[in-house]
Amino acid sequence: MEAKHNDSRWPSIVRAVVIGRRPKFTLVRILVLVAAVVGLRQYVLLPIQIIGPSMLPTYQDHGVNLVNRLAYRSHEPQRGDVVAVRTSGESIMYMKRIIGLPGDTVGFHAGHALVNGQLLDEPYVKYPCDWELAPVRIPPDEVFVVGDNRSMPITYHYFGSTQRRRIVGKILLCKNLFASSVPLP
Repeated sequence: MEAKHNDSRWPSIVRAVVIGRRPKFTLVRILVLVAAVVGLRQYVLLPIQIIGPSMLPTYQDHGVNLVNRLAYRSHEPQRGDVVAVRTSGESIMYMKRIIGLPGDTVGFHAGHALVNGQLLDEPYVKYPCDWELAPVRIPPDEVFVVGDNRSMPITYHYFGSTQRRRIVGKILLCKNLFASSVPLP
């Protein structure tokens, strides 16, 4: 008789651990948590996967990072910020670094970025480059974006002036959230 009494307690203990002593309150907590996660994902933090070598070595190919969608609600993008730039679709974006602001003149000579005729200090550019690009003036409400890996020929890169409204947000982390476990070739 004693053993039967102990066996009947197990379901109530399991129930208390899994759903709590007040199931309605537990359900409300779960719903609030789900709503908070969905809201955070939809309106604040956007996870993105990096595909391609254009931001090497700062950001690895196939790494995952978060975009802070609220970063530019209170101030404008700054030179040096790494941002997500929306292309024509909702799900395809480029991760690029801002090197030119509205009204700036940006060009490349002997692989070095020149902003308003001055050499731009870019410690994040680690690979040598031989890019040549005549200076161009950045229109109002646009910024000049480019990847950190400039070792590839200039014709293989997506870069240049982009409209401010296409910037989704600032990359939240300065390194990969999850580093790729696959070694790069």
